[in-house]
Amino acid sequence: MPQITANGIPIHYEEHGDPSHPPMLLIMGFGAQLTLWPIELVDALVSRGFRVIRYDNRDVGLSHKFDGVKAPGIIKMTILTKLGITPKVPYTLSDMADDGAGLLDALEIEKAHIVGASMGGMIAQHFAVKHAAKTLSLTSVFSSTGNAKLPPAKKEAMKVLITRPASMEEEALVDHGVKLSRTIGSPGYPAEEEKLRARVRQSVQRSVYPEGATRHLSAIVADGDRRSMIRNITVPTLVLHGEDDPLVPVEGGRDTAAHIPGAAIKTYPGWGHDLPMELVDTIADDISAHAQSA
Repeated sequence: MPQITANGIPIHYEEHGDPSHPPMLLIMGFGAQLTLWPIELVDALVSRGFRVIRYDNRDVGLSHKFDGVKAPGIIKMTILTKLGITPKVPYTLSDMADDGAGLLDALEIEKAHIVGASMGGMIAQHFAVKHAAKTLSLTSVFSSTGNAKLPPAKKEAMKVLITRPASMEEEALVDHGVKLSRTIGSPGYPAEEEKLRARVRQSVQRSVYPEGATRHLSAIVADGDRRSMIRNITVPTLVLHGEDDPLVPVEGGRDTAAHIPGAAIKTYPGWGHDLPMELVDTIADDISAHAQSA
């Protein structure tokens, strides 16, 4: 996998498709490697006429790690945020949007369709505001606005997300990853056990770095409410969200669409907080049709 310097740090990325086709940048979420964009979805987007780029965010996968940089504790950050004080964090979601913009610059791409999932959707919102000139369209997938009045994640979903694995042994890491996938995944499209374990194992063998997720979480909490910011998004925007998402409830997607001028939204029953194989073609159709009409 190639590595390139973007926004001053090493970023690992993959390119798929014809370089002459319209570029599409995929931004993944909290603690998640680029491989959480299923290759089947990447291939489906390529077959629909796009040059698809997926990359590891900073502090995850094979991109730059901010070793030794401490993030404030979640309780302290929550208290400060409720008091209206922005906590000091190692980096922000805006910084992470700059990474994506820097990657496009390094690849000599002037503009791209921006697609973000979960925390990646939050980063994509920043991208579409801060780097509007580089943005052809925006697709936000099971993301939210940071509005504190929205329904929270289900307790079991948040618990498994922030709980560390029992050990750093491979089997313990795989077991933890499978449990996480089952807890936040799509109730209408449960993954086959053998295939799920194989995907999780491949991810574990590629990279394990829990410290990065801690700093990702601090960036999310410190970002606060983005509703006033996303009102400034002017590019064509599509919001996709599962109606059975236990981690970012569908109200987060509806709030996102309500605050981005002209945004369209599609929600699907049975879809949780993952990208199940059964929905790959549907999601690819939605994203590609939106991008092509932008």
